[in-house]
Amino acid sequence: MLAAQFMALLDVFIVNVAVPTIGSELHASGAGLQLVVAGYSISYAVLLITGARLGDRIGHRRVHLAGLALFTAASLACGLARGTGELIAFRLVQGAGSAVMIPQVLSLIQRNFTGEARARALGAYAAVLATGAAAGQVLGGILVSADLFGTGWRPVFLVNVPVGVVLLAVGSRVLPRDDVSALERSRGLDLPGLVLLAAAVSLFTVPLVLGQEEDWPLWSWLSLGSATVFFALFCLYESRLARRGGVPLIAPRVLRHPGVGLAVFRLLAVMAVNAGFLFALTLHIQGGLGYSALRAGLTFAPTAAVFGLVGLTWRNWPASWQRGLIPIGFALAAVSVAGVGGVLKGGGDGGPWLYVAFAGVGAGLALGFSPTLTRALATVRPEDAADASGLLATVTQLGQLIGVAAFGTLFFNRLESLGAPGAYTSADALLTCTYALAATATSGAVSGLVRRRR
Repeated sequence: MLAAQFMALLDVFIVNVAVPTIGSELHASGAGLQLVVAGYSISYAVLLITGARLGDRIGHRRVHLAGLALFTAASLACGLARGTGELIAFRLVQGAGSAVMIPQVLSLIQRNFTGEARARALGAYAAVLATGAAAGQVLGGILVSADLFGTGWRPVFLVNVPVGVVLLAVGSRVLPRDDVSALERSRGLDLPGLVLLAAAVSLFTVPLVLGQEEDWPLWSWLSLGSATVFFALFCLYESRLARRGGVPLIAPRVLRHPGVGLAVFRLLAVMAVNAGFLFALTLHIQGGLGYSALRAGLTFAPTAAVFGLVGLTWRNWPASWQRGLIPIGFALAAVSVAGVGGVLKGGGDGGPWLYVAFAGVGAGLALGFSPTLTRALATVRPEDAADASGLLATVTQLGQLIGVAAFGTLFFNRLESLGAPGAYTSADALLTCTYALAATATSGAVSGLVRRRR
């Protein structure tokens, strides 16, 4: 189960390092590259809660293996894609496979382990989450730089195929059979809510990604306006469904739990900063500075490693520190992200200060993410725990999607306005982007202060 979790998490980050190579080999536009990265998150975010419901209704073992099979097949299709359009389409399918597969991991742990065994299993689960980002960046760099048999970027997807086949063979033998009598068939899938949410996310994402490249035509603004309408309709429908005694995709009562609303905003902010930072920096390091994919992957390692280390240890820090960890984390992330843009200003390599700033970004984002998620779930009633987990997991994916779309568009827009491409202009575009990222991180720190004053 954890190997499947690790593979899916790896796929979120491994593609970042391959983006410039994909762009050059497939002649992809900036918008196309954004959709290659964001397409996975679009379907993953929209379908995540539905995937969890399917496990309750059909059986966690059965749904986990079905999602794993879909993810593996989509990975093969991505690796064989002949154009940008095909790759984007198969990335959407990959995200759907993850959305079906991944929610079952925690459910299977909760149902099959108790006491100390469950604590060890959850500790291993946390370790996988912490190390997946670092491994993805480094492995992506190794695979792209190796250029196995002249395949370029394709192994970043094809590597999933043999792993997936092995996991399917092992999983079908060792995963416990589903208890048919215990399946919660009464929990509906809320298909109308799913359609409304998917429409809102798509109408928001597509113009944000394609609008800049097409000089913001009328349809892009109409689409953004329609996204607001569909999101309002989604909220209205979910509220009415809950009042009628139905099971909405996102239960309104969960949002009313103390601290959950603030947690949603902070998780959106931290994941948008994380995804936008990685995407823009990858484009600058490989496109502007001309680093190899391997060197780029290793460059990101300090950020991911510190993120994992802080995420695993913050609970053991002195009790007197705990209250201020989240705002301090956001503030540290803001200063560090701006610092990365500053030390790379002018097209230089940043020297040792770059790695200090990278470590600050990793620590700040970890303190903004892990305590926020843990404390939000701690305030939720046990009967709402599953819905709250699904909500926060969906928000995490939406944050990554918004980060790539918004800050990627800002980077490309600034780069285009500067004219001739090169290390200097790329660094200038990155600097603009890091200032916007720093402002977003600052909003995460200030949000809690504003709430307490009220």
